[in-house]
Order: sequence, then C-alpha cells, then structure tokens
Amino acid sequence: MARTERTPRSEQVEIEGVPLLATLVPGDGIGLLALHGSNEGGTAELARVVARRCGATSLVFTQPDVRRPVHIPSPRMAPDHSALLRDFLQQVRLTVSLHGHMRPGAAHTVFLGGANRDAAHVLAEAFAARAPQFPAVTDLAAIPSDLRGVHPRNPVNLTRLAGVQVELPLPARTSGDADIPPDQVTDALTAGVEALSRTVPSRGAGNCATGHDDAADA
Repeated sequence: MARTERTPRSEQVEIEGVPLLATLVPGDGIGLLALHGSNEGGTAELARVVARRCGATSLVFTQPDVRRPVHIPSPRMAPDHSALLRDFLQQVRLTVSLHGHMRPGAAHTVFLGGANRDAAHVLAEAFAARAPQFPAVTDLAAIPSDLRGVHPRNPVNLTRLAGVQVELPLPARTSGDADIPPDQVTDALTAGVEALSRTVPSRGAGNCATGHDDAADA
C-alpha cells in the first residue's frame, strides 16, 4: 500500500500571546508530537527523525529566533489554537509526545506517562533492548506528578487511542552542546514506534529503518 504523501505544512499560531510555528508532516496512524521544540532541546529533532524513519506523522511546535522560549503547559496548547493540531488529532490514532525534563536525581531516567499504559510498556521494552543506559519508568506512582501527562486536555491523550508522554533527560536528547539525540535513543524510539504500528491500524504499511543516516535532521 502506498505511503501517505509527506508534504510538510506550516502554520503561524499564537497561544497566550506567544507566537509559535507549527509544522506538520503527514504520515500513518502513529503520531510523533513535540509541543516544546524550542524549550526542550532534541525533542523536535527526535520527532522528525523517528517519524521519517517509520512513515509516521509528526507535528512540531517551535519559537524560531527567540532567545528565551516560553514554556506553555501542554494542556493549554489546545486544538482551538491550531488548525494543524486539529488535523493531527483527526489523522493520528495514537500519539508519542516527546518532552524533556531536568529532574534532580533522575539524570538518566526516561519517564513514560500518558493515558495509554499498554503503549507505554511497549516503549519501555524498546528502551530496555536498545538504550538500557536510560532506564524507563512506567509506574505512574513513581513518575513525578507534573511529568505524568495524564491531564485529559493534554494533546497526548486526545487521539483515539490516547498516547504516551515520553519525558527524556538531557543526555537522552542532546549530544554535547547540540540538540542531536544519541543514536541509541533514536533507535529505541524507532523500534518502539514500529512495534506500536503493528497494532495500530494505519493508512500505509510502512516499516521503520534503524540506520544512522539522519544527520540532515539534526
């Protein structure tokens, strides 16, 4: 079956007085979302790379040319503010929403929140197999409350099968001073999305590729 045409679409939006650029690349039934692409380094790059490898959909929000990006809490980034976010939520069946944390005492821990707990465990298995240096926590009680991603208005939970909020520590999403995610993390998320795509109906068959040929996205 042919893949969805991957023609990027962009939109200037304003949320709570903050101008943002939203960029949607259509794909299949899994969606990679980066709501804070300028605040949480490496999340935008990771969403684009994994989506391209898997033929998945990606939606990235950034604040271009802003020295101090404003962090808008996820539940307040509502579909009413963005036509592309509405399109994303209509087209995607399950969301993998990428975020960054700087939690003291958890410098290498990945927290997997969101309403779809089965999908969270699938991603945890992928991290254990491909990026074991970043242990993944799925027990909501063990995840800090502000990182759980279970608010009903959080976009990660608004697609038909809800989704997983992936909270990545700094070393899991950057390399040195650059917003280039480590290969192991990119591979882990790619494998996890591939596993999820086998259980989520989509418009195309698409297989993920796990090679390290994504420098152009960094």
